[in-house]
Amino acid sequence: MSTDTGGTAATDAGEPALTVDELAARAGTTVRTVRFYSTRGLLPPPVIGARRVGRYGPAHLARLALIEELQRQGMTLAAIERYVGALPDGIGAEGLAIHRGVVASWAPDAVESVSRGELERRAGRSISAGDLERLAAMGVVVAADDGALRVDPGLLRLGVELLDVPIAHETILAARELLLGHARAAAEDLTALFRDEVWEPGRVDAMRSLSAHMQPLVVQALITAFQRSMREELREAFRTDGAGGPTGADAPGEAAGPP
Repeated sequence: MSTDTGGTAATDAGEPALTVDELAARAGTTVRTVRFYSTRGLLPPPVIGARRVGRYGPAHLARLALIEELQRQGMTLAAIERYVGALPDGIGAEGLAIHRGVVASWAPDAVESVSRGELERRAGRSISAGDLERLAAMGVVVAADDGALRVDPGLLRLGVELLDVPIAHETILAARELLLGHARAAAEDLTALFRDEVWEPGRVDAMRSLSAHMQPLVVQALITAFQRSMREELREAFRTDGAGGPTGADAPGEAAGPP
């Protein structure tokens, strides 16, 4: 896939700028599959640009990722169609990512061994030695002794997107450690809370059942709470006392995402 076009940069900024070939490559699928999903109504139509060429954006990519996750959960095509059909009208990439995160939380951790070529195919781009080093530092990829690469599929797309983010590598790693620390603390506190609620000798099955039912709900609650908190923090960070500065709904980050 060609990634040195203005289309890729625009897509990262939220504009629909990918051709169907570029979309398929970024999603790790085929053009035939993209078109099949479009005919079934699983993907919205592209934006028609210059020369009558259809252009796809982040929401299309996020929707393909959600469909892939639903397939991993064993959903049939009819079930996926029902799930996607129930999504809110106009849902964007951020909202779709929340749905994918909640769906993925139902599945156990899965790590796959892939070749360098397969990694690049799934990433939809070439992976340089520096890229591989950054993905390894983020915990997305681990090099095995046999030369294969052990990849966390749930983190791969996020890791690839972070490769092009104009933030220092050290900052990304510091943010990762910060998030993991808070997530671990929240998980410990919630587990203790649920354990106190249902724990009795011989009721291990009840604890496991509660965990299985609560995990997707907790994930969605955490994501929603974080989004709201992050928007509040950004609004305060960019608020200015003088005239002309961004305030309220004009502050960066305020307009995006669900309430």
